[in-house]
Amino acid sequence: MNHVLIHEVGPRDGLQAESAVVPTEIKLDWIRRVADSGVDIVQVGSFVRGDKVPQMADTDELFRILAKESHPAVLSGLVLNEKGLERALEVGVPLICMGVSASETHSRKNTGMGTEDATRRIIATALEGQNAGRKVQVSVQSAFGCGFEGAIDEARVMGIVAAYLEAGLTSISLADTAGHAHPAQVGRYVQKVLALDPSAEVTAHIHDTYGLGMASVYAAMEAGARAVETSFGGLGGCPFTKVAAGNVATEDLVHGLQRTGQRTDINLATLIGVTRDVAAHLGRELPGCVYKTGPIQSGSSFSPSLTVPRQYGGSETGDPAAGAGKRLETGEER
Repeated sequence: MNHVLIHEVGPRDGLQAESAVVPTEIKLDWIRRVADSGVDIVQVGSFVRGDKVPQMADTDELFRILAKESHPAVLSGLVLNEKGLERALEVGVPLICMGVSASETHSRKNTGMGTEDATRRIIATALEGQNAGRKVQVSVQSAFGCGFEGAIDEARVMGIVAAYLEAGLTSISLADTAGHAHPAQVGRYVQKVLALDPSAEVTAHIHDTYGLGMASVYAAMEAGARAVETSFGGLGGCPFTKVAAGNVATEDLVHGLQRTGQRTDINLATLIGVTRDVAAHLGRELPGCVYKTGPIQSGSSFSPSLTVPRQYGGSETGDPAAGAGKRLETGEER
């Protein structure tokens, strides 16, 4: 398994469906800390209409502020159309992400267009972004199934991938929007993309709706995925799918990788600290595990002082396991 890149999407995918808007200064604090933790990419927000997705209304402002700072991580932003690309270019987004849903129903709910029209439009928009000198990642959403339509034909998914590759778009994300993916399917799809173009940079965006998220992430990495998109605390979910549920938790994945000697360059304590603060701000328990239990003490990359406050499932005595599984009294499932 090669060195996998971690793309933190919590500030965008994690927050987009939240009912209460997180203040810009608080978002900036979370983004800065994650961007300095050692993860490779941080998705700051999406360039959508603020009246439709209020949590993303400050995306332009966030990029303007962060553009004046220096952080090791690459900053990314999501666009849905030409107007979004125009805004992203204006504020200097280094990595622009966009995509097409393989589900006709999800595509229409998300963009107002069918899959065929959306594919043509996104390819043209992506090429415009590339011509402007930006790195562009294109995705196939609902690649592994759809909450509205059920199974999505594999040939349909690979047809969109082939169209991207023919256009010279080789950074491709396979997105499990509805959480229907299972490990064997994920591994097979990653291998099929690489068979079409061995130089393609494949990213896996996996949701944990039905409990197979982490297993599917490992299947993607074993099959040759270059990057994985995860979210702090496992927060997130597409508001335009039938059953919205969270992503794989960034700190859980990093913890697992570090137990086998990988990605020890990432500061796990920082990621756990951010997730605790997100949970505290939102006033509920998040789906992730390690921020509640604390990490297994198995190497120099872990801090022995990492204990978990009682309200997040830990104990005040410093034994994270003592309170494992406890839920916030104010918590509710997304």
